[in-house]
Amino acid sequence: MIFPGKIAILGGGTWATALAKIMLAHEKHINWYMRRPEQIEDFKKIGHNPSYLSNIEFNLDRITFYDDINKVVEESDTLVLAVPSPFLKGHLEKLDKAEKALEGKFIVSAIKGIVPPENLIVTDYLAKFYGVKPDNIAIIGGPCHAEEIAMERLTYPTIACADLEKASALANVFSNRFVRPTVSSDVTGIEIAAVLKNVYAICSGVCHGLKYGDNFQAVLISNAIKEMERFVAAVSPIERNIYDSAYLGDLLVTAYSTFSRNRTFGSMIGKGYSVKAAQMEMEMIAEGYYGTKCIMEMNETVGIEIPIVETVYHILYDRIPARSEVKVLRENILK
Repeated sequence: MIFPGKIAILGGGTWATALAKIMLAHEKHINWYMRRPEQIEDFKKIGHNPSYLSNIEFNLDRITFYDDINKVVEESDTLVLAVPSPFLKGHLEKLDKAEKALEGKFIVSAIKGIVPPENLIVTDYLAKFYGVKPDNIAIIGGPCHAEEIAMERLTYPTIACADLEKASALANVFSNRFVRPTVSSDVTGIEIAAVLKNVYAICSGVCHGLKYGDNFQAVLISNAIKEMERFVAAVSPIERNIYDSAYLGDLLVTAYSTFSRNRTFGSMIGKGYSVKAAQMEMEMIAEGYYGTKCIMEMNETVGIEIPIVETVYHILYDRIPARSEVKVLRENILK
């Protein structure tokens, strides 16, 4: 087999649809798993995803759809995970002989979140429960909103893998005339940064909902990147430039973009929505909600000062009013 072999996407949402658009610029054929048979049937009838990014038209002759996760895994060599992180565990638990189901498969995680209730980043979860080795897993990081890919706006993702040759091969798969990947070996650092940036984006949204302006937001995010640098260095102490797009760029786009689910979720909280009400009204998952708890639990081991994460945790989980928590942050922490 010539790496990456037969490729399958697992997921039927916005990000999965954008990734399919990218890959079909090069790949002659892909497999595509969606859990709902009716979504697949509608897709086949109209030639595009009926629920997400419906402006992207697909050549259906180049796609084989599956609603059985065991069949798509059996028929594929490389699996691209593009489901919301809270749902990943449920999908994988459907696999037969789960402990060996992913044996020999290469996994690409396009998930920027953690797996609850274990509160593990995706690569750690796959290693612990499915025995996936570091050389057989990669992640997609960096600033890459699916909506902008659908509009064919220039995008620079990062493909990270312990095996840089495989990362480079994947970079060719995940590229086209407007998507230009770079490669990295910092899998853990980029993955942790992706969890953190969702938390910071919630804080940015909360402040927006509370009517704080751009000047304040700039100070908040400049403090957030320092906090990110401290935490990532403590968890994964290797040499990296935190100002690269895989870290700072992803933080900026998630904190500021109107496409950001986490910023939208935070903005609703800042405007007075309860956490439950905001979650119910949003049609997509704000993964920073789960990421906040994960980072707090991880910090029990590393013991880093993370006041912005703590602020978000107090608002989301301790139900402390957002206005009072941000006031503490602005008067005692930010500078």
